[in-house]
Amino acid sequence: MTAAQGAPAQSPILEALAVSKSFEKDDRVTEAVRDVTLGIREGELVCLVGPSGCGKTTLLRMFAGLERPSHGDVRLRGRTIAGPGADRGMIFQSFALFPWRSARRNIEFGLEVRRVPKEERLRISDRYIDLVGLKGFEHAHPRELSGGMQQRVGLARALANDPAVMLMDEPFGSLDAQTRNMMQLELLRIWQSTRKTVVFVTHSVDESVFLADRVVVLTARPASVKSVVEVGLPRPRDRASAEFAAIRHRVLQDLTEEVLKGMAQQDRPGVV
Repeated sequence: MTAAQGAPAQSPILEALAVSKSFEKDDRVTEAVRDVTLGIREGELVCLVGPSGCGKTTLLRMFAGLERPSHGDVRLRGRTIAGPGADRGMIFQSFALFPWRSARRNIEFGLEVRRVPKEERLRISDRYIDLVGLKGFEHAHPRELSGGMQQRVGLARALANDPAVMLMDEPFGSLDAQTRNMMQLELLRIWQSTRKTVVFVTHSVDESVFLADRVVVLTARPASVKSVVEVGLPRPRDRASAEFAAIRHRVLQDLTEEVLKGMAQQDRPGVV
């Protein structure tokens, strides 16, 4: 039975409730996010797309607790998010690895901070080294690893803390096309194995349709929700199929409207 047929809707694990965020600098206020209401269901993989600079990362940082809303509320399992926590794992485009630590010791960093005993740290890091395909590279340092392998370390480090939610800010944006496609497949494999809730920011419409259960299209700055597109295609997805192309076209159409709107705003006198 579907929700539309009368089954109770699943409560969101992560939600933004009428969230707005503004920044003030040099007596100037910049509105980054405006009145966003969005719920993410447990175990769901949701992609956020929008024009460059629209506020996608700001929204993700509020979910992470790295920014506080100017108005509204962000909640995890019904409780207001007041700051960073181990229940949310953040993965960045820049990898953000410690260059002086081996892959294993990068993965174990959060466990060390939480004073997890050494034997338990080894057991947990072994599990995620295997899961992300780094067996044999656990003693390598970041400079000895390819971009894709560095991002695997970042994934394993976030997973090692067993977060409820994974927050990913354009994690594959700096990778070459071949490696990026490979990492998309790896992410789906890991997600299907762990069933973690994932919120994934990307500039790529193709990537969003390939990965997501739902694609959330954000407006030009200040970001608000323009549309939410249910993908609904079985995995693995065929990028060459007519069904994939139709959904990609819909997302791209909504995104292009907002990109053009953002360009028009920049062209107005007095607008930067």
